[in-house]
Amino acid sequence: MGILFIILHYDLLFMKRFILSLLLVVVLMSGCTRDESIETDVERAKLLCIQECQKALGEGRDLSNGPCLSDEIIEDWVCDVVHSPREDVDDDPANQCEAFRKGRAHHFVEVDPECNFIKAY
Repeated sequence: MGILFIILHYDLLFMKRFILSLLLVVVLMSGCTRDESIETDVERAKLLCIQECQKALGEGRDLSNGPCLSDEIIEDWVCDVVHSPREDVDDDPANQCEAFRKGRAHHFVEVDPECNFIKAY
């Protein structure tokens, strides 16, 4: 009886450790299988807007008047240059993204004239 108890006790300890180890592996693997290339829309729009701004600067484009850089940086998102704090030129419809003003896009990314991220909405 005593030997049987010891065997059962060790079997239970082994099973507990095995189950805990298995759970740990599952938790760790779930983090490892996440596809890092899949980003949220806001992250993608932000990255692409900054890249579009840097491209415009590299081409020598003057961004001081706060132009719209893209009416569709990704679907439903525009990319706009503004100042922080905002200036009157930022509220001029000629400098705003037409797709956002007309309701064809519902989200925007704002960067400053030096391509620093300001906000996404």
